[in-house]
Amino acid sequence: MAISFQERVLSNGIRLIGEVDPQAHSAAAGFFVRTGARDEPAEAMGVSHFLEHMMFKGTRDLSAEALNVAMDDLGASNNAYTSSELTCFYAHTLPEMLPDAAKLLGRMMRPALREDDFETERGVILEEIAMYDDNPFWVLLEAASERHYKGHPLGHRVLGTKEVISHIPVSTMRDYFNGRYTAEATVVALAGALDMNEIAGVLEGLDEPWTHGDPPPRAPAPDSGGGRFELRRESVSRGYTIALWPAPPLQDELRHAARLLAQVLGAPGNSRLHWALVEPGLADEAAASYMGQDGAGEFIVYASGDPAKLGQIEEVIAGELARVIDELSENDLMRLRAKAATAVTVGGERPSDRMQRLGARWTLLHDYQPLEQELQQVRSVTLDDLREVARRYPLVPTTTGVLMPA
Repeated sequence: MAISFQERVLSNGIRLIGEVDPQAHSAAAGFFVRTGARDEPAEAMGVSHFLEHMMFKGTRDLSAEALNVAMDDLGASNNAYTSSELTCFYAHTLPEMLPDAAKLLGRMMRPALREDDFETERGVILEEIAMYDDNPFWVLLEAASERHYKGHPLGHRVLGTKEVISHIPVSTMRDYFNGRYTAEATVVALAGALDMNEIAGVLEGLDEPWTHGDPPPRAPAPDSGGGRFELRRESVSRGYTIALWPAPPLQDELRHAARLLAQVLGAPGNSRLHWALVEPGLADEAAASYMGQDGAGEFIVYASGDPAKLGQIEEVIAGELARVIDELSENDLMRLRAKAATAVTVGGERPSDRMQRLGARWTLLHDYQPLEQELQQVRSVTLDDLREVARRYPLVPTTTGVLMPA
C-alpha cells in the first residue's frame, strides 16, 4: 500500500498532518512551533532556546522526572531543537507506542514554567553558551551573521548572549510562550505506521487549554552585508575565515540549484575547495553551505589553517568563486544530482526523517510536497539553473570575517 498524506484541524485549533505508511516498522510525531531566534526582541535574544529547555521541566501535574521516565518506558527516541525559524519537539517509537508518545508530547507543550526550574536552567544555558564560545567556527559565524544582517533579528544568536540570558526574567518567557505557542502557530507532523484517527482522538482529549492567535508577521529581510572584520583571541592557535553573501530564500525554486552549487564548492571530501585547499595541505578544513530561510538565504564559505597562510587561503577561495560557474560541466552536475537524490531518498526511508521534512516544510511554507516531487525537482536542475543562481546572487562575499591568535 502506498504512502498517503492526511491533514485535519483539531477542535483546539492545532493542525495535524501525516504521511501514513502501513509498511513502515516505526512511527514518529513532532510538534512544530513557528517561532525561533528571528522572532525574538533583542532584549530577549535566546528566549526561544531557553524555553525549549524549560518544556522538559514538567507540567502542573507531571514532573520532569515523570516525563523522562514515561518516554523511556515507551522506548522512545525523543528530543527537541530550536533554530532561527522554528522550535520542534519530537519522538520516534514503535507504531503501537506512538499514541502514548504523542499524548506525552502534547502534555509537555503546556509547561508549568516554574521560577525555581527557570533559575536552575539558566545556569545550564550559560554553560552551553560558554561551550559554543570555545568553538572558533561558531564564534566566527555568530559574529558574521550579526554584521551580515545589520541588527535585524535574522542575525540573532539562537542561544542568546551571556548578558541577555543572565538577566532575562521568567515573566518575559511566560509572555513569550503565551504569545507564540498558540494553536494556530503549531503543527503536529506524523509519519510511519500509524492511525490518524487514533492520534487525533488522543490530542483532542488533552485537558490543558491552548492559547489562540496567529503568529505576528516576520520583518522582511534587510539588504545584507557587513563588510570585513577581524577578531583576535588568545585561545586560538590557527587562523579561521568565513564569508557570507545572499542566496535564494526558502520559497524560491532556485533553492535546489543553490544547494547543489554549495555542494560543488565545498562538500566534504570531494569539492573544489577540498581539492584546492585541503588536499594540497594549504588548509586544515574548507567547506561551503547554503542556508535557505523564510524570505532570506545565504551562502557560507569557511576555512581554517596556518595563520600565516590565511591570506593565501582567502585568495584561493576568491579564485574558486570566480571560476566555478564557467568551469562546471554536465558530468559535474550529473554527479551532484545523483548524490543529492540519494540523500533525499535515504532520508525518506525513515519515518523520523519524513516527519521532520513534513513538519518543517508545512510550518515554513504552509504546503505539502510529496518526496517524489522533490526528487524530480532535484533531478531536473540544469547548468542554466546554477548559472541563474550566480547571476541573481553573485558569488562575491558581502561579509567576511577572520579569527586570528591574539
